[in-house]
Amino acid sequence: MELYAQVLHLTTYSLRGQRYKVQNPTRCTSRSMSRGCKYRFGPFELRTQTRELYKHGMKLKLRPQGYQVLALLLEHAPECVTREELQKRVWPSNTFVDFENGVNSAIKQLRASLNDSAAEPRYIETLPKLGYRMIAPVEYEAGSAGERSTGAREESAAAKVAGEAAVSTAPGRPANSRKRLWMARAAVSVLGIACLVAFLKWPRAHPAPQRAAPAGRIMLAVLPFENMTGDVSQDYFSDGLTEEMIAQLGRLDPKEFGVIARTSVMHYQHSSEKVDQIGSELGVQYVLEGSVRRDTENVRINAELIEVGGQRQLWAQQYDRELTNLLVVQAEIAREISDSIQLTLGSPARSERVSEPTLTPQAYQAYDLCLKGLYFWNKRNVPGFQQAIVYFQQAIAKDPDYAPAYAGLANNYVLLLGYTLAPASKYMPKAREAAARALQLDDHLPEAHVALALILENYDWDWSSAEKEYRRAIELNPNYATAHQWYAEFLTWRGRFDEALRESETARRLDPLSLIIATDRGSIFYFSRQYDRAIEQFQSVREMDPAFGRAHLIADAYVQQGRFAEALADIAAWRRTFGDGIHISSRLVYLYGRMGQEDKARAELRKLEAMNGTRSLDPVPMALAYIGVGNNDAALSSLEKAYAQRSNFLTALKVEPVYDPLRDDPRFQELSRRVGLAQ
Repeated sequence: MELYAQVLHLTTYSLRGQRYKVQNPTRCTSRSMSRGCKYRFGPFELRTQTRELYKHGMKLKLRPQGYQVLALLLEHAPECVTREELQKRVWPSNTFVDFENGVNSAIKQLRASLNDSAAEPRYIETLPKLGYRMIAPVEYEAGSAGERSTGAREESAAAKVAGEAAVSTAPGRPANSRKRLWMARAAVSVLGIACLVAFLKWPRAHPAPQRAAPAGRIMLAVLPFENMTGDVSQDYFSDGLTEEMIAQLGRLDPKEFGVIARTSVMHYQHSSEKVDQIGSELGVQYVLEGSVRRDTENVRINAELIEVGGQRQLWAQQYDRELTNLLVVQAEIAREISDSIQLTLGSPARSERVSEPTLTPQAYQAYDLCLKGLYFWNKRNVPGFQQAIVYFQQAIAKDPDYAPAYAGLANNYVLLLGYTLAPASKYMPKAREAAARALQLDDHLPEAHVALALILENYDWDWSSAEKEYRRAIELNPNYATAHQWYAEFLTWRGRFDEALRESETARRLDPLSLIIATDRGSIFYFSRQYDRAIEQFQSVREMDPAFGRAHLIADAYVQQGRFAEALADIAAWRRTFGDGIHISSRLVYLYGRMGQEDKARAELRKLEAMNGTRSLDPVPMALAYIGVGNNDAALSSLEKAYAQRSNFLTALKVEPVYDPLRDDPRFQELSRRVGLAQ
C-alpha cells in the first residue's frame, strides 16, 4: 500500500468519470520481453521470463491464456486493450477456440487470482463493448540477456513463427512460403488442441501426487479478510467475518485440524509480509486469505487457500450472495477448504458436513449486530465492552432466540467486571442470566460454556462445575484458544501447575502472538514459585510489546526473588504510565515493607487508606498492603470483606506467595475452605 501511495501521484488517467493518478511505465519491448521482464502492480509481480505470477513472493496458479491476457494488459497499461486485439494476440481464429468463452473465462480466472471484482475493480476494468484495461499503477523491470529461460525461448520461437507468417502473406511471395505458413498454422492448431485436451483430462487421468500429512495436527491461519468497501465503518463486518470463519473451520475436524486464533492473525491486517514468513511465525502449513465487499443487500466474498511450504495457491473462489445467506456462504467456504486440504494430503473424505443454517431476516440482522458487538469486545477496554453490550442487546431485541448474542453479552459482563474492579454483584448476575439463556437456546456454543465456567469459578467458587464447563467448551471446539487460556488459569488456582502449563502451551500454539496468553503463562510460573522462568516469560512479552501493561507483573517476581531495586524501578514506570491505581499503590506498600523501609511503606499506606475513604476499593489489594507492613489482622479483615463482596481476586488464595505469612492462621485456613481452596 505504501508503494501504491508513492506512485499514485505521477500520471493521470480517467476511471468511471473520475481522475486518478498512475505511473505510466515504460513498456517491455519485444527484445526486453524475450530477456524477461518483471511487471509489478499492487502486491503482485508478473515474470514474463517464466510466465509466473507472484503475490507477496508466493507463486499463484495461472493458466496460459490468463498469462497472455495479463501480460497484454500490463504491456498497454493504462490504455485499453480491445477485444479485437485480444482475439488477434491470444485467440487467433485458426486455433479453433471459442474466443468469447475463452476471454470471459480468462478474465474471470485472473480476477479470482488477483482477488479483484468486475463491479468495483482495483486491477482489471471492463470497458463495455470495447475491451479491458489495467487500472492499477504498474512498474516494470527489464531482465538481462543472460536470463533467458525456456519461457523466453518459447516466446522468441513464437515471434519467429509469427514473423514468418507475416512475410508469407505479403503480395508476391512464392508458393513454398505460403506452404510453410500453412504447415506452421496446422502444427500450431494441432498443438493447441492437444494441449487443451490434455488440460481438460489432466485432473482425472493424472492426479497430483499426494503428500504425507505433517506430524501432529494440520494448522491453518485465516488472515483478516480485507474490507473492500473503502468505508472504515464497515471494518467490523470484515473483522467479524474473519472471526466467524475461524470458528467455522475450527469445528470441522478438531483432532486433525487446528486453526490459529483471531488475536494472532489480526497482527497481519494490512500487512505486506510474505506468506512464508507468516507461516513461519504462526507455525501453520496453510493460509486462507480473502476480501469482502458488501452493499445494503448483497455481499461478495473472495477467498483463496494457500499452501505455505509450496508457496502455491490450492484453491480460489468467489461468492456472490444476498446478505441474508451470509452464514450459508461461510459454511460453503469451510467445506471447500476442508475438502481441498484433505485431497492435497490424500486423507479420506469425511461424511459429516458443516450444517447450513436457515436464516430469517431477523436472524441476519441479529447476526450483523453481533459482528459489531464482537468488533468492540475485541478492543479489550472498558468503552469497547460498554459499546459491545449495546450491540448485543440490540441483537437480542431483533431476534430473542439468537443464542450467540446472549453468549456475547455474558462474556462482556464477565470481562467488564475485571476491567472496572466493580463489585461482583453489579455484573455477575447479568452475566449468569445471559449465559444460561444462550445455553438454553443452543447447548453447543463453546463461548457460552466458557462464560458460565468463569462465573462459576470467580463468583460461586464452584470449582467442580466450572471445570466441567471448561472441558465442555474445549470438547465442542478444541481450537478455542481462550477456553484453553482460561482453563489454564483455573488449573493454576487449584495448584495443578503441570496441567496448567500444558493448557497454556495449547493456547499459545493456537494463538502464538497473543500477549495476554504469553503473560498468563508468566503468571503460572510465578504462582508455581518458578521466578526465573516467570521473569524470562514477562521479558519476552515486553520484547513483543514494551507498552503492554500486564507485563509489569514482572515486579511481583522480582520482589519474591529479593531483587528490590529492579522491582521498585518497574513499579515506578508502571505508575508513570497508569497513575496511582490501587494495584500499583498496594504493591508499592508491600515492596517497601519487604525492603524494611517501614516509614515509606506506612506513608504509602496512608495514601491508600485515604483513597479508600473517598471510594470503595477492592479489599484484596488492601490486604496485600497490610501484609507488607506486618498487620496480619487488618489483612485478614480485608479478605473477609472481599469474601462478603464475592471478589474474584480470592481465587488466588491457594497459590499467591504474598499470603504465605497468613497460611498458618486458622482464620485464613477457614476462609480458604469456604472459597473451596483449602490447602
